[in-house]
Amino acid sequence: MNNLQKYQGNELGIDRIDVQTVKLAGLLHDIGHGPFSHLFEHEFLPRVHPGSTWSHEHMSALLLDSIVDKHSIDIEPDYLKVIKEMIVASSDVSTAEGVKEKRFLYDIVANGRNGIDVDKFDYIDRDCRACGIGSNFQHWRLLEDLSIHKLFTTRADLHRTVYTHAKVKAVELMLVDALVEANEYLGISLHADDPEDFWKLDDTIVKSIETAPNDELKKAKEIIQRIRRRELYKFCNQYSVPKDKLDHFKNITAQDIVCSQITSKVLLKEEDVAVSNVKIDLTRGKDNPLESIKFFKDFGCEEKFPITDERVSHLLPVCNQDRIVRVYAKKPELVEAVSEAFENLQLRMYGEKTQVHDTPTKKKRRFN
Repeated sequence: MNNLQKYQGNELGIDRIDVQTVKLAGLLHDIGHGPFSHLFEHEFLPRVHPGSTWSHEHMSALLLDSIVDKHSIDIEPDYLKVIKEMIVASSDVSTAEGVKEKRFLYDIVANGRNGIDVDKFDYIDRDCRACGIGSNFQHWRLLEDLSIHKLFTTRADLHRTVYTHAKVKAVELMLVDALVEANEYLGISLHADDPEDFWKLDDTIVKSIETAPNDELKKAKEIIQRIRRRELYKFCNQYSVPKDKLDHFKNITAQDIVCSQITSKVLLKEEDVAVSNVKIDLTRGKDNPLESIKFFKDFGCEEKFPITDERVSHLLPVCNQDRIVRVYAKKPELVEAVSEAFENLQLRMYGEKTQVHDTPTKKKRRFN
């Protein structure tokens, strides 16, 4: 923001208040995350409150109001309103639609219009470094169309190799099960509606469950202890939804797997199966994010234009979204039965099955 004000401040009308507003929005936009971040929002809450529309952006705004009121912070109401609008703009684009002046300021922290924002610059660079993953994306080269596409593809690669790794999802599924088991006794989800209580929720909820003496938390505690011992849910198989089926795809449930069981020595129950429905895209679902971005020929040009895929590269993907269904058995002895039921489901839905986790059998070594 300092550079933007320095080099284009007069042209764009950026003043000191604008700089402070965007900086505060950037600093505060993620304070509304619950325990284990997106897991709480997208996995846990929908399990205990089906149809939940809760979002961490709106909780961030509520927490900001609570902080200002509780500590009697002297801040102009209009100033505070703009900060909150910038925070929620990524999840609710309509929030900024009515803004007539300096609309671009609402796209800097978290951009709901085309996905180019400093939040992505931050976590992509940080996570690539932390995980030892090479990244071709360099945010200082963002003015080039190919570099913009690298932003989206690097993000997708992180989702594919880190955030949705089979082992990562196994741990997440177990954490969600533990939180659901503990919810009735601890009232975890009740804190999600009140900022005065919500701030007390963080990742230490796991330690609270693990050390609680209460019998009511026995099941949740056992799941946490299994994670500690690395006794994770067993990955059975996965398949990628064919691209011609994406428009009509509905998330697969444990019930779908159990109902696909034909013959087996073991009769499966829903609580024996865990399913992870993974969606990886380039921030715009099935659409190409470059279609929502306008380019200029050079710095002095005022005419903007869209760019075609062919201008960027002939190697760009023809499909901008992956939907992957992963199935896990909660007990090792059920892997075969769950795998068989999952294969039956694939045959019924798509007329074919995949077996991605099989390792080719090695030839036996001969000893003379």
